[in-house]
Amino acid sequence: MEKVITEYEMSCCHETVSHQAHHVKEKNKFWDDAHTWKRASLNTLNCLIGCSIGDFGMIIFMQTHYPEVNIWLTMGLAMIAGLITSIILETILLKIKEKFNWVAALKTAFSMSFLSMLGMELSENLTDYFLTGGNVPTSDPFYWGALAIALVAGFLVPLPYNYYKLEKHGKACH
Repeated sequence: MEKVITEYEMSCCHETVSHQAHHVKEKNKFWDDAHTWKRASLNTLNCLIGCSIGDFGMIIFMQTHYPEVNIWLTMGLAMIAGLITSIILETILLKIKEKFNWVAALKTAFSMSFLSMLGMELSENLTDYFLTGGNVPTSDPFYWGALAIALVAGFLVPLPYNYYKLEKHGKACH
């Protein structure tokens, strides 16, 4: 049985956004909303860009300047850098695209789903590690192929969670 709600308020972390014709679905139809998949994909892509800038930037920096540092410490630093750049990018996007003031944009960016971002970061780093062992130089074309595969993993791992959050709670947290 499908119940249609013609107008509802969709929460975007702290802001409320009007959205037309949201469907509350049966359990077996829950994952079938193309509009929600598209929105979840765009949100995940924004997060992927922000996280990847800091994450892979830190990995490249550490491999170039401090190759003797333990790979797991490097990955931990990369994850922290990825979270920071994601928050910075999201803050700027909220300021420019959504016309938030700087304080509201920063608070909203901080309130995003850290579980989703951490899943993204962890999947990227583990994929990169399993493909490269953490010690392939950036001058090697294989490094860039492994990076592409890691980015795909980083996109796919949090995507169902982001869809779920949008569909179940009406929250866009990226």
